[in-house]
Amino acid sequence: MFEIKVPATSANMGPGMDTLGIAFKLYNSFIVEEIETGFEILGCDKKYANSDNLVYSTMLKTFKKLKVAPKGVRITFKTDVPVSSGLGSSATCILAGIIAANKLSGDILTKQDVLNFACEIEGHPDNVTTAMVGGMTTSIMNDGATYYNKIPISVGIKFCALIPKLQLLTETSRKVLPDTIPFKDAVYNVGMVSMLIASLVNGDYKGVKLACKDKLHQPYRISLIENYSDITSFVQASEAIGVYLSGAGPTIMVMLKKEDNKTQEKLKKFLEGLSGNWETLNLEIDEVGVTVTLGK
Repeated sequence: MFEIKVPATSANMGPGMDTLGIAFKLYNSFIVEEIETGFEILGCDKKYANSDNLVYSTMLKTFKKLKVAPKGVRITFKTDVPVSSGLGSSATCILAGIIAANKLSGDILTKQDVLNFACEIEGHPDNVTTAMVGGMTTSIMNDGATYYNKIPISVGIKFCALIPKLQLLTETSRKVLPDTIPFKDAVYNVGMVSMLIASLVNGDYKGVKLACKDKLHQPYRISLIENYSDITSFVQASEAIGVYLSGAGPTIMVMLKKEDNKTQEKLKKFLEGLSGNWETLNLEIDEVGVTVTLGK
């Protein structure tokens, strides 16, 4: 028996689509036990407790890759990351599935192998990489391998997630994106993502606020999230450091100065006047990433 604990993540971070991500101290945990035959899924919504469960289906893909015949397995879910919220819930399941199958097979895959396979399944590296290694990362996929660097962001920044009572599938959110973009928009985003990384490292709050803008995905996803424009306009006019759409949404992530509590209170009151049942959630950065703890 062992427990896999995977942090929530916030990807894209404005202009860094499919590249930038950050991990938080909000977790999905999965207790894995080998049993004689079959499979059991405990502790999750009934609609996910079947053979299509993402953790279990990923385990089967991993067993197939390793050419190992799976025995019976029981998975107990202890989850705090909202599903389809833009906080990396699917990445937690994919990583857990690969790590679980690998461990049951004798740890054949290296950490890099696990990361490469997880990114292959997920299709983009931002959520998976930062969930795997923690902190803030920039990552790319090239010839089947994932490369990343951790970014040491300024200690003076805190994060607050604005989460509506709305689930938004990544598949749905990606359908609204264009197949091609103007050259000038690509150049715009290269500049913004460069400015965002440098500003986060150097603690340049004005630079962060400016560089959360992009022209690749956020403008196209606005229509999917009620009150998105009103909320982001309110945040941009406040003392907040920055605001961006977390992952594919619908969560909106706000960056604040650590000592700034007034802006968050104003934001809470503003959200109370909107539809969508928005809640605010303070999030601390997780610098560790995935952990595996052996049971008794």
